[in-house]
Amino acid sequence: MDLTPRKRKILKVVTERYIDSAEPVSSKFLAQAMGGGISSATIRNELADLTEMGYLEQPHTSAGRIPSPQGYRLYVNELMEQKALSEQEAQEINEALGGKMRELDSVIAQAGQMVSSIVSYPAYTAAVGKSAVTIQRYDLLPVDADSFIAVVMTTDSRVKSQLLRSSIPVTPDELPALANLLNSHFTGISSEEMGRKLMGLASQLGAELFMPLSLAIEYASDVADRSAQNHVYTTGQAQLLRQPEFQDLQKANGLMGLLTDQKDRLPVLDENTPMQILIGPENVNEALQNASVVVASYDIGDNMRGLIGVVGPTRMDYAAVAARLSYFAESLSKMFGKNHQLPPKEDDIL
Repeated sequence: MDLTPRKRKILKVVTERYIDSAEPVSSKFLAQAMGGGISSATIRNELADLTEMGYLEQPHTSAGRIPSPQGYRLYVNELMEQKALSEQEAQEINEALGGKMRELDSVIAQAGQMVSSIVSYPAYTAAVGKSAVTIQRYDLLPVDADSFIAVVMTTDSRVKSQLLRSSIPVTPDELPALANLLNSHFTGISSEEMGRKLMGLASQLGAELFMPLSLAIEYASDVADRSAQNHVYTTGQAQLLRQPEFQDLQKANGLMGLLTDQKDRLPVLDENTPMQILIGPENVNEALQNASVVVASYDIGDNMRGLIGVVGPTRMDYAAVAARLSYFAESLSKMFGKNHQLPPKEDDIL
């Protein structure tokens, strides 16, 4: 059923007032907000209709109304006005991102801290591979008769190294041939395929070559598997306790546990989705049933993308959070891009 213009206006006023005050909205306030041209009886009737239709809820019999998850969804999709960043907000984001953050993991973790401080809600960040991570190159460096250093580069441009010790002596002269074998046969394939190829070579290699080769393959498989995992960082959990909805520790407990101990269960985006807003029951995870999540994607390059999300009450200011998160994600994409320039501020950012 389509809502009349008056019902849409009332739903918009109720939602925005509740976002600001965290208190149920009364018909008296609505009569004033609507300019006094509508009688209190008419407003009460409209509120009753919106409640029956599922867009509003009444916490107590004598209380005013608050938006339902269905009401928030209609507000976000159709009633919410685009919100522009102020010059000061854009400058704060640009200055925060202007520092030197060289390590990928450091950039990702610090980005979450910046967003949390800007929006005053908990935030989470992650780096996600757009495709399976495999080994791109191997180097083997001699150390002594019983050990060598394996250096591997993954397809997402991470370089890892580790000292490996062999129970069978390895001479420096043997390492170039082993590295060549690794680069010829063990790049661009999954860990499972590497294992199968290694077993296929077992009968063709002597123990003096098979042992260091198997050590290098085992290490490379571990690096590839770890790189393929989503590394999720969370920050600002204490911000939850400042919200009226979560000052009761029992209500906050499940959400705090998710942000602290079950980070890998936080929502992620499909590869081609730049931003998504999940409201209350739209979240699959039970701990998020009374919360909302706004999550955006940005391009890291090298076949990687980053995710940055904000977790807060269903009463969060969606327009403000979406505008800041969108600008922040675009800024990160620019920072990882070839020109390393931050985007200009625009007046119509959502």
